[in-house]
Amino acid sequence: MSAIARAPSSSGTVTDPIRVMVVDDSVVIRGLVGRWLDEDPNLAVVASHRNGRLAVDDVLRSNPDVVILDIEMPDMDGLTALPLLIEKKRNLVVVVASTLTRRNAEISLKALSLGAADYVPKPESNSGVTTSAEFRRELIEKVINLGQRAKKRGLPGQAAGGRPMARSLTGALQTGASAAPSALRASRPASFTVRAYSSVRPRILAIGSSTGGPQALNALFGEIGSSIGMVPVVITQHMPPTFTAILAEHITKASGRPASEGRDGEVIQPGHIYVAPGGKHMLLAKNGNDVVIRLSDAPPVNFCKPAVDPLFKSVAEIFGTATLAVVLTGMGSDGAEGVRKIGEIGGSAIAQDEETSVVWGMPGAAAHTGMCSDVLPLNEIGRKVSKILLGGRP
Repeated sequence: MSAIARAPSSSGTVTDPIRVMVVDDSVVIRGLVGRWLDEDPNLAVVASHRNGRLAVDDVLRSNPDVVILDIEMPDMDGLTALPLLIEKKRNLVVVVASTLTRRNAEISLKALSLGAADYVPKPESNSGVTTSAEFRRELIEKVINLGQRAKKRGLPGQAAGGRPMARSLTGALQTGASAAPSALRASRPASFTVRAYSSVRPRILAIGSSTGGPQALNALFGEIGSSIGMVPVVITQHMPPTFTAILAEHITKASGRPASEGRDGEVIQPGHIYVAPGGKHMLLAKNGNDVVIRLSDAPPVNFCKPAVDPLFKSVAEIFGTATLAVVLTGMGSDGAEGVRKIGEIGGSAIAQDEETSVVWGMPGAAAHTGMCSDVLPLNEIGRKVSKILLGGRP
């Protein structure tokens, strides 16, 4: 059965609760998640459905801002329903919920390429969902952040020009577009304090990302793959186990360079891309003349594991002024302290701008440290990074 919890609102102001549709074949999960959401004054559950077909049929009537979409459902699964939901309500924010199997991880990343805004890893059993404080926290946090941004902008999940953000920016990079849209250029904040780029050619590229990161990383590496032959690349993307291995496979395809999860004790090599494995912090350390990966099972940092700050700080300590870092789209402030350390030691950092970020939490926090050398739209970052890595003047 489908249950409509609240009637559509006509006011459309940013002070309205974020309207949420829950789509899951488990009546237990639908009820539980619905109660969680309704307990938050910022959220209102407007519909609850057991499969994708019912959700597609109802999306215009219930008019949600955000849909929480299960992957495995009878009659119509989440991946099938996703493009139909977005087609019916173009500005819809969809958060995919799936269990931590390789198949579901692959489907979740596929969903991102089809227009989903983000994903949440779901415990495998109903009892696991009931007892998982982490699942509840992450789900509500993402719904609120993505929903509030959608209402603030008036065009949820879209960039200037009315096109879905991830698709339009990725397309511009893949087609070799040489100029960012004027609306994106105009949005670059003039009030940020920026510092000069290091005069030292980088010997490493470090990247941090979270919400919207997989799409942004694929776009970025489609642009810089040919430029990273002389430096190793290290990445922390907020992701659970299984997901990070598949992300590395996607980056390999996008960049044309070998990418894999980092392994403890592995010596980093130029032209290789190392992704922090889900559930572990990845840091760098000196081992004689080599720089090696160290994996840490220390507690989460900024509620994240892996976290960007430990990686960035370790990179700065080893490479100093020869560090180049990029902070891409993501919730929270992870990476800001690492950027501060990089700036203090004389390295360079670039933050993605607000207009092209799915959520401008991490890059915004980095920009506000005053230690970044640039705050750029996504489709300008690749060209800038390539130029710097190849020895050109920033």
